[in-house]
Amino acid sequence: MNAPLNITRRTAVLASAIALAGLAGPALAQPTPNGATAAEKQLASDRFMIITPFQAGGPTDMLARILSDGLARRYGTVSVVDNPLGAAGNIGMEKVKRAKGDGHTLLVVPAGNLTINPTLMANFPFDIQKDFVPITMLAKTPNVLVVNPASGIRTAKDLVAQAKARPNTLSYASPGVGSSLHLAGELFKQQTGADILHVPYKGSAAALNDVLGGAVPILFSNLPTTLPFIKNGKLVVLGITEQQRSPAAPDIPTLAEQGISGVTVTSWYGLLAPAGTSPAVAEQLAKDAAQMLAQPDVRERLLGQGMTVSTMKPAEFATAIRNETATWAGIIKSHHIVAE
Repeated sequence: MNAPLNITRRTAVLASAIALAGLAGPALAQPTPNGATAAEKQLASDRFMIITPFQAGGPTDMLARILSDGLARRYGTVSVVDNPLGAAGNIGMEKVKRAKGDGHTLLVVPAGNLTINPTLMANFPFDIQKDFVPITMLAKTPNVLVVNPASGIRTAKDLVAQAKARPNTLSYASPGVGSSLHLAGELFKQQTGADILHVPYKGSAAALNDVLGGAVPILFSNLPTTLPFIKNGKLVVLGITEQQRSPAAPDIPTLAEQGISGVTVTSWYGLLAPAGTSPAVAEQLAKDAAQMLAQPDVRERLLGQGMTVSTMKPAEFATAIRNETATWAGIIKSHHIVAE
């Protein structure tokens, strides 16, 4: 096992304490034999704070803790995870926005906080590209289109045909107005001409329960949430909303394979830093995250949750955020969707 990057005796001692406590992540590639870069020295100079403004135990929290443990091992320093809740994640994002841009305060959030809320929320308090430095996408969770078996619908084309033949009679459930899964339904309608009504719920559990019970026939949902019910026959899966099949469920065809193009909706999670973080530090953090997530045990752990690793360079991630924001802005504005 490679030793962590040691800058001082104090950080070396801290690294040992973390390892003994069982908190350290996998060993990663270390600095070149000629010594650490300036970015590596800066990152090893202080403790890390990883902020994820959602409940502990969820996917964002899991990714934050993987990164926190990995950074502690990598740089021989202390790293902690903070879960400040409230305001749909804005309270935690504000803490990161106000932090020093030295690479030691980081943000882990799902896509919606970066690409949907800026348009959905009338007084969204951030400019994502100016207030934060995108580091890398971390992982993706595929979404699926499912129906209650009693609906008689067995394929995505069946759904479109029925919706066109009987307009305003079919409905789909979502976790709430403006959620990515609500927008997935609106995008599906836009691309197919299917006339289906939106029924918003307060959370994924309530939406799923009513589809399982037959109150609403159709649901766009995360794959991990619905996979057990697909396997036991309580839901019929019509397709996955990605360009490629998911390693977590390779037997499920994509909608694109079935001739329904343009409905690519993936739930993903990203890593960001405060404005002022240097490009060199951002690049180093992206590289570190990619190495952490490339570890076989980490990949297997994520795959078990229906997630696949999806890292990229900071510039690529910034472009991905801009492009997806533009896509959702068009849907939100054209359908006059307003946050509840």
